Amino acid sequence: MTGGVAKAVEIEIWQAAGGTVIRLAGDVDMASSPVLRQAILDLLRDRSGTTIVVNMGGVEYIDSSGVASLVEGLQQARRSRGKLRLACLNDGPRDVLELTRLLDLFEVHATEAGALES
Repeated sequence: MTGGVAKAVEIEIWQAAGGTVIRLAGDVDMASSPVLRQAILDLLRDRSGTTIVVNMGGVEYIDSSGVASLVEGLQQARRSRGKLRLACLNDGPRDVLELTRLLDLFEVHATEAGALES
């Protein structure tokens, strides 16, 4: 990141009809990705069939450690017969997922509500 100070990620988690929402705001990088990873894994632990929606509308930057946390969460969700969906992807995170050819692994929705309803 050039010319600015990275903004630590803020995470809000709540239960909604259709699943659990993790709303992110800030950068998902090496410093903050362990917090995201742990939040996802904690939600999936001992809960078969859980749906998690990661709302990334407040994320402008994600690095490889953030992507790795999302992929690990997706793998764990699949192992537990759950789902991990992404919503509200901004251009920066979308570009990173496309460049790494990982975008197609995820179920991506334009809105949080759409991700919860599918």
